[in-house]
Amino acid sequence: MKRKITFLTALLAIATSIYLIAADHNEALGVQDTGSDIADLFAYQSPQNSNNLVFAATVKGLLSPSATTNAQFDENVMIEFNIDNDGDAIEDLVIQCIFQDGQVYAYGPYAPMTTGLNSSIDTNAPLAQAGITPYGSNAIVGSSNGVSVFAGPRDDPFFFDLTQFGAILGGSATSFNDPGTDAFEGTNVLAVVVEVPKSMVGTGDSINTWIETKRKQ
Repeated sequence: MKRKITFLTALLAIATSIYLIAADHNEALGVQDTGSDIADLFAYQSPQNSNNLVFAATVKGLLSPSATTNAQFDENVMIEFNIDNDGDAIEDLVIQCIFQDGQVYAYGPYAPMTTGLNSSIDTNAPLAQAGITPYGSNAIVGSSNGVSVFAGPRDDPFFFDLTQFGAILGGSATSFNDPGTDAFEGTNVLAVVVEVPKSMVGTGDSINTWIETKRKQ
């Protein structure tokens, strides 16, 4: 018998096609300053192993160093990576990450029990697990069956020159500077990173991927 944990309501989704960058920092109404607020999604070929793909999500953006010390993942929130490998904009596979007692649990990739806004975790699905890395510590990575997972606070990897962007919109500038000024410098996020073999996500030349945060029902 399949055992399942049910989660309800997608709070925010960011869609992309490999290679990607998308950003939204602490702007989702109703979930600002919570572990449900998605900052970024990154998906790319592993620089260490060209046979692997890396999926990375960041939540709870704009954390100051002092706030980062005590920042924690919400144990009632699941971060779900959705993978569409046949181009129909419906998830064929999911990687579902939950947090409990200082650990991250990454189930998948596997065919979801349900698609859309509501999700359930099949707790018999493939699982990789790791301790959540404390702030300022070296990364703790857990691996199982070729899948690796990391979770913990990290410096925000997204670079954006907000001041110059405003100048361009206002008509006082026509392009970005090189180098620009990173508006997110000095702020942190809570990051979840999962690396999987390409063979686990399909046989085509490309995939579509997006993330959702879902709260336990």
